[in-house]
Amino acid sequence: MTQQAQNLEPPFVLALDVGTSSTRSLLFDARGNVVPKVLSQRTYKLTTSNEGEVSVDADALVDVVALTISDALRAAGPLAQQIGAVALDTFWHSLLGVDGSGSPIMPLITWEDTRPYAAANELKKQLAEEKVHARTGAHLHASYWPAKLRWLATQKPEVFSRAAQWISFGEYLHRRLLGQSVCTLSMASGTGMLVTREHRWDEELMDALGVKAEQFPQLGDMRDSVKGLTSEYASAWPVLRDVPWFPAAGDGATACVGSGCASVDNWSLTIGTSSAIRVVVPPEQVVPPLGLWLYLIDAKRAVLGGALSEGGNLLNWMDTSLQLPNLRDAESLVRVLEPDSHGLTILPFISGERSLGWHADARMTVAGISIHTSPAEMLRASMESLAYQLRAVYERLCATLQLGHTAPKVIGSGGALLSSRVLQEIVADTLGAQVYPSQEHEASARGAALLALEAMGLIADVAQIAPNLDAPIEPNATKGEIYRKAAARQRELYRLLLGSE
Repeated sequence: MTQQAQNLEPPFVLALDVGTSSTRSLLFDARGNVVPKVLSQRTYKLTTSNEGEVSVDADALVDVVALTISDALRAAGPLAQQIGAVALDTFWHSLLGVDGSGSPIMPLITWEDTRPYAAANELKKQLAEEKVHARTGAHLHASYWPAKLRWLATQKPEVFSRAAQWISFGEYLHRRLLGQSVCTLSMASGTGMLVTREHRWDEELMDALGVKAEQFPQLGDMRDSVKGLTSEYASAWPVLRDVPWFPAAGDGATACVGSGCASVDNWSLTIGTSSAIRVVVPPEQVVPPLGLWLYLIDAKRAVLGGALSEGGNLLNWMDTSLQLPNLRDAESLVRVLEPDSHGLTILPFISGERSLGWHADARMTVAGISIHTSPAEMLRASMESLAYQLRAVYERLCATLQLGHTAPKVIGSGGALLSSRVLQEIVADTLGAQVYPSQEHEASARGAALLALEAMGLIADVAQIAPNLDAPIEPNATKGEIYRKAAARQRELYRLLLGSE
């Protein structure tokens, strides 16, 4: 056994992190330290269409997750015998209909699917969106269940009528592996169907959508673990057969916890496939303003924030479409460009808009292209456009929490952000705030593990776990002024094409 392994403290937690384009399995010790060399990551392919579909076969995704579990157990070797629990985080907002036997009757619809945008607009005419938002913490938008359910009822009535229950992927995964599941308050709050302060499904929305309470999953909390693998998986993973499997939390919530942002003092800024700024708050003390959302981590903690549907997905699309070198190599091409020297104005909505305006039917717009515009300039302008959108969320959060001139500690995480020093600098300059890159490159998985350790009584409070941070990226005031003027130009283009927020 190596010295590093000797310093690890059992019991271990196997953390499953199901992201939008890949899924991972990692091992953490009883103090929340990652176990070296125990990491499995497998990508999977989403089904997309010009109509806005972004879906995946639920059983195929279960199989990918199962492969990562097997991989991680092999890599763990003898340490696998000391696994004391399995934790889980998944993407928020997914919707799956199952029949009376629990079998899927449709593909799993992800948060990125924009086909229900017209249904969301119908609901806005039928319901008072401000009241719905105040109750549920969510807008009437294509990414949430109300619009998805209305879309299914009108466009896929044969599917809608067959559904015995509506669930998210976290519940389906546990039903396949364990034969039973619990829907946490965290996952339920991401549906847009939960009355967040009363922990119940919203009756007005159910009436408007023609669904019943029994069609929604049993509600529970992060501590409500399940034991007992089904025979197929018990034989494959005997070391996991009798350990507690904790129910799924939203990956945004666990990213906050895993990066050291489990209190109001530290704010989580994530740029992965998508982007978000989140602050952990007591749910009973905050009513989210329009533009922002409020989801739950558990019964006592919520995350207030805003999310963009774009992040690394936009940069990867630019990189591929413009035939640049891979993003890591393209970094040097972007670095030599001066801020906003390209003269481009971009609305980055390749997957529709979420915060702050919530126009699901919005699409990417690039203004200012000339014969001299280069691919590197397009990539740099895309990075800057993301930062401007994040600044709008940041300012709304500061106003909501009445911070005044007191700057929060902004902790950065997510693969797209942590892999690009240029993007880190652009974000820091645009916000006018220090950005501390997290050393936790698997923040979501770590957060799921920490919440499990807290539920097991091995950690008193995840907020007491100090973050592991690199030196802060200091904002440059001169560049920040340039970016603020460019952001104003972006807002003007936004008003011309989309109207007000």
